[in-house]
Amino acid sequence: TAKATTRMVIKRWAIRIHKWVALAVGLQIVLWVLGGVVMSAIPIERVRGEHNIAEPVAWALDLDGVLVPMEAAERAGVAPERAELRDYLGRTVYVFATPAGPVRVDARSGERLPPVTEEEARRIALADYVGEAEISAVRFFAEPTWEYRRPGPAWRLELDDGEGTRLYVSTESGTVTARRNDVWRVYDFFWALHIMNFGDREDFNHPLLIFASVLALISSLAGLYLLFPWIARLVGSSRRTPS
Repeated sequence: TAKATTRMVIKRWAIRIHKWVALAVGLQIVLWVLGGVVMSAIPIERVRGEHNIAEPVAWALDLDGVLVPMEAAERAGVAPERAELRDYLGRTVYVFATPAGPVRVDARSGERLPPVTEEEARRIALADYVGEAEISAVRFFAEPTWEYRRPGPAWRLELDDGEGTRLYVSTESGTVTARRNDVWRVYDFFWALHIMNFGDREDFNHPLLIFASVLALISSLAGLYLLFPWIARLVGSSRRTPS
């Protein structure tokens, strides 16, 4: 009959779609599942290196002679969007957020502080890190790297702690702005596989991922269409079997 013929045509096309589309995106589906397993199994705290962050010391800021934020900003020649008063290696400073990035200013004189030196970066990193590991290497990056992914120049300080810990200190804000380790690199690799982005690893709305997702959905729907008749026959057969 025409109805049976239509069903056969639809089934034949469903088989073709399921087979060829699955061949096209099958490996990526496996990578999606594998990445999901790996990323769910690794505690995010270890990825972020939170277990190696020292407890913050509650400094009592010396406010004697401190300028009001706008006066300090005016003397430094900056137009801040936000101001934070904090201790910087024993010195009370303002950290102003500006469109061009953070700016450190002496809170008493309004003097704009120079970029963080290597020695200062070492002190900042060791104060941030809990434990007795020594700094094994220091490197300056004028431009963000694939690992750092933060705007502005920074110092990278490698710690000999057996975990491959690397702390990045911004030369402008004078703070640790990124923490990396061996676990982070494994996680980041599978994250890149998961979102199909080996560039900045940030954009998961790009056309390649959307296209692969649509193909995977089409293949899954075709597979479900082929599965339902088999389930119906199985249920029907079990009902006819005498108890």
